[in-house]
Amino acid sequence: MRASARILALAASVAFLIPVCGFAPDAAEKPDADLIVTAAPVYAPLAALRGPGQSYERFPKGAQLLLLHDGNAEPLVNGFAATADANISFDAKRVLFSGKQAVVDPWQIWEMTLADRSVRKVIATATDAVRPFYLPAGRLVYAHRTANGFQLEVAGKDAPTGYAPLDAKAGETVLPLSYLPASAVPADVLADGRILFEAGYPLGTGSTPEMFLVYSDGSGVESYRCDHGVPRWGGRQLASGDVVFTHGRSLARFTSPLAAEARVVAPQADYAGAIAETSSGAWLMSARAGVGAHYALKLWKPGAAALQTLLAEKDKDIVQPVVVAARKRPNRHPTGLHDWNYANMLALDARQSRLGNLKATPASVRLETQDAKGHAVITGTAPVESDGSFFVKTPADKPIRFALLDEKGTVVRQEHGWFWIRRGEQRICVGCHTGPEHASENRVPAVLLRTTTPADLSVVSGAGTANHGTPGGN
Repeated sequence: MRASARILALAASVAFLIPVCGFAPDAAEKPDADLIVTAAPVYAPLAALRGPGQSYERFPKGAQLLLLHDGNAEPLVNGFAATADANISFDAKRVLFSGKQAVVDPWQIWEMTLADRSVRKVIATATDAVRPFYLPAGRLVYAHRTANGFQLEVAGKDAPTGYAPLDAKAGETVLPLSYLPASAVPADVLADGRILFEAGYPLGTGSTPEMFLVYSDGSGVESYRCDHGVPRWGGRQLASGDVVFTHGRSLARFTSPLAAEARVVAPQADYAGAIAETSSGAWLMSARAGVGAHYALKLWKPGAAALQTLLAEKDKDIVQPVVVAARKRPNRHPTGLHDWNYANMLALDARQSRLGNLKATPASVRLETQDAKGHAVITGTAPVESDGSFFVKTPADKPIRFALLDEKGTVVRQEHGWFWIRRGEQRICVGCHTGPEHASENRVPAVLLRTTTPADLSVVSGAGTANHGTPGGN
């Protein structure tokens, strides 16, 4: 069947598939592999990060996965009311996706075998489960909607080999990764095995979209970069190792040598994020002229003056492009956690910060957590040594944050957001919000010369609710 006739036939059977522009006619500019995209009347990329009382629905009028093959677009999955969020397995034989069999169903996680289009449910929950990504060794990560918004979860047993297929009973072995009263949604799995996720900044309290990192056991949570302030989302890692993301009206990237983001010089457009890279190095992206227009699938070779339209629909957004091709498996992360109800935190020099180092050494550090109602409560204080080091025992799997105090107990610098430490995690930081680009000095911190037993701040001491009336830093 000719391409035009086939598309018209599909349009008759699938109401919202009405292409106005197919693949580019120049074969040299076409992707050399099949693609999967999501077509939707409305796409709200940041809806999953909204606060309580607001809609978390990114596709309020439904969505459908389309397979783009040899100049034709056709539904990837049949018999579903809505499908989205495709992620290809490392051997390109299977695809994870979010789906609703009926309109009233919550989003759930499914896996399709591409050879025969057979489908099985992987994650079944009472509420929405979205944005699945394959992890090595038979596991996956996704976001599960709770009373506190979307939370990161990993499912599946850790297989002996990193190339093991997804555990057939993945949903029976679920590990929560995030422990904050705010949404966190995965964006990609990086080559080093860490999970790139989106959340509001400051983490746990803010509403500015930002990108963070965490290992697949929930440990090591941190900002990807500390040059915060401008909304950024839709991060994906390229073959080079750089992470490309969107600000909406512009693109930027994180590259290893730089402590701050670098601008991507691209044609003027409104970008949805979640860029895919072809084998030739071209970028597949969703872009539109501006708010009110629909996203179309574009192809862009970095440095080119214009975007090339691959697929557009007059009344649908074409988003979330994925290349159906084998790809390198990320590193498998070996967990070092222990089954404790606490964690240990060693700060090497709390005076350091990318906001400017403190001239005077703080006298003590205060640790806060949250009670069942989300109120900040103090667990206690510990001394800070003359070199800025401290060593404390913290609550595990709970929101925590630190404040530095002078000899009078006045806050001289504090964290306004929250983070967490997993049970049994042994964590070391260089300083307070120094940024991942800073390395520690080659010396033994003074606190370990005095004692190797951490000050116990793991239990609420009755010190009361935290008072943040005194000005402080970040």
